[in-house]
Amino acid sequence: MELQPMAFASLVAFALALLLGPLFIPLLRHWKLGQTIRHEGPSRHLTKSGTPTMGGIMIVLACALPFWRLAGGTWDVLIVVVGFLGFGLIGFLDDAIKLFFRRSLGLTAKQKLLGQFVVAACVCAMCVASGHDTTIAIPETFLIWDFGWMYYVVMIFVLVGLANAVNFTDGLDGLLSGTGAIAFAAFAVLALVRSEHEVVFFAAAMVGALLGFLVYNAHPAKVFMGDTGSLAIGGGLGVVAMLTKTEVLLLVIGAVFWLELLSVVIQVVSFRLRKKRVFLMSPLHHHWELVGWSEWRVVVVFWSIALGCACIGVWMGV
Repeated sequence: MELQPMAFASLVAFALALLLGPLFIPLLRHWKLGQTIRHEGPSRHLTKSGTPTMGGIMIVLACALPFWRLAGGTWDVLIVVVGFLGFGLIGFLDDAIKLFFRRSLGLTAKQKLLGQFVVAACVCAMCVASGHDTTIAIPETFLIWDFGWMYYVVMIFVLVGLANAVNFTDGLDGLLSGTGAIAFAAFAVLALVRSEHEVVFFAAAMVGALLGFLVYNAHPAKVFMGDTGSLAIGGGLGVVAMLTKTEVLLLVIGAVFWLELLSVVIQVVSFRLRKKRVFLMSPLHHHWELVGWSEWRVVVVFWSIALGCACIGVWMGV
């Protein structure tokens, strides 16, 4: 596979995201679809109240158009679409409830999880129908295990866990846009090496869409992606890892996302068992804010960690 179609998908998605900004952001303002900031967070975030959200729709549109134009009608394309748009739809419903009912919380945790498990199960059912490989290989070793039907049970939990990990990461201007673009770039390289053409197109388009969105999402953000964007990104990453058979490398390339999720779990468990908090605030990026780091410093450090982990993941996978 040549690099031109991959670059084309990324550039078109980037251009579309840039073009959608001036059209979409004023429309969100006109409809008064602004973010409601929770008072439990860092106090300086209260100034962001009213910033347009649901910008994840821009990411989805910017990615979907070039991907659909370049990809064929294969099982892999359908699996990507179900995972990406399915998780994105759950996020859209969550955002819509928050905005139209003027609440800081949208769907309940149980409703979100139920929807995510249903989408993850649909993705795995489609993988079964397409004859997906159920083995998991450990990179840099000769260890390979065939998990059989248990593979899909594990991957359902991985998809749901990753979607929530990515969702937790979306808490600072540009944080998820940057780390997400880095992760998808790594998977685009791995998909290219494995000749997974449809996955290459999707991952490359996501890189372009996220970088285009970052133009408007970097500090100070003019628009937030909301759960529409963060859950779609998480679902898309999980599906890409499955289709490229790099499930283990997802732990490395997505290290920032898993650390964010782990910080929330540790905080909750510690408080329930010991009535003490390990971090000043979770997810992890808020802890460093309360330590005294500027928002931009936290974002750049997390971007750097994500880039380092992505490079390691690619090195292990090629």
